[in-house]
Amino acid sequence: MTATVQTDIDALMAGGLEDWLAGQGAMRAEAREKATSRWVWSAAILMPVLAFIWFSPAAKTSLAPLLTMAGIGGAAWWGYLPIAAAKQAIKIGINSAIAAAYGLAYEHEVEPGPEFAAARTFGLVPGFDRSSFEDRWHGTLEGHAFELYECHLEERRGSGKHQRWVTVFRGPLIRMAFGRPFRSTTLLERAGKHRKWLGLGGASDHVAMGGKRLERVDQVHPAFGETFALFSDDQVEARVLVHPAYVEHLLRLESAFGARELRALFAGGEVIVALEADDLFESGGMDAEKDREKAERAARQFGALAGLALAINQNERGRVLRADPQPAGRL
Repeated sequence: MTATVQTDIDALMAGGLEDWLAGQGAMRAEAREKATSRWVWSAAILMPVLAFIWFSPAAKTSLAPLLTMAGIGGAAWWGYLPIAAAKQAIKIGINSAIAAAYGLAYEHEVEPGPEFAAARTFGLVPGFDRSSFEDRWHGTLEGHAFELYECHLEERRGSGKHQRWVTVFRGPLIRMAFGRPFRSTTLLERAGKHRKWLGLGGASDHVAMGGKRLERVDQVHPAFGETFALFSDDQVEARVLVHPAYVEHLLRLESAFGARELRALFAGGEVIVALEADDLFESGGMDAEKDREKAERAARQFGALAGLALAINQNERGRVLRADPQPAGRL
């Protein structure tokens, strides 16, 4: 099936998703029942245990509040598990239907591949101490091998008892076979990231990454130098791959998603894009009345991202596959 940059929600629901969602009522009810039962049993067990702790010598130490918090937190988590499982099942069903409308496959679980390693090597994503991945969409999009999944990268900060996990990147990573052959390695990123003299000087005229020296490429687009920086080991080919015609389109997409940064790597005949944004594709829920709204929202999000991939992946210089980013602005 040929992909389009938007999926009609009416066609999506009429294509079988509406009937499938209507059949999930029993699963939702069972999940709520299990959760309520677990919380009731937890309260029945915790109340006398915590009463004993607070009326014991432990009440005068820090042990009592710690045990109380651990007990309540554990009970809340145990009770919520059936609801979380139901939400995930609904999400998988909705996102799978959206993927099928584009001729793609969807998987909730993700094992990152060489595209993530390349993203790390060339600075598309920052350093991290903990990572998680979900929502993989893959297959062929308008004749090009395509893969997209979400990354959540965290860094441990602080020391001793004050350590905490801080998100350093969240957003989709896109890999797509490029629409024209090329041999160079070209990096597109936000301007100002690389500077001379330990970050105190002007913009750097080159970067060294992945065993390659990439020279800065000057661009003629008036807004390009203020917004993006381009580095490559082939100046001529870089201008063909990243020509000014779609720079404004990238800026609109970035704005529509409320994204903080967009970075792209052209290497090995593929383009890899990292878009720092919010958590996307969360289409699962326990309220059946909101199923359509959540499905439409996820479809808009994926449609805009597919449009971004297609816009970057032009088949010839000056030709951009248009995608309207506006729907994504209502995320």
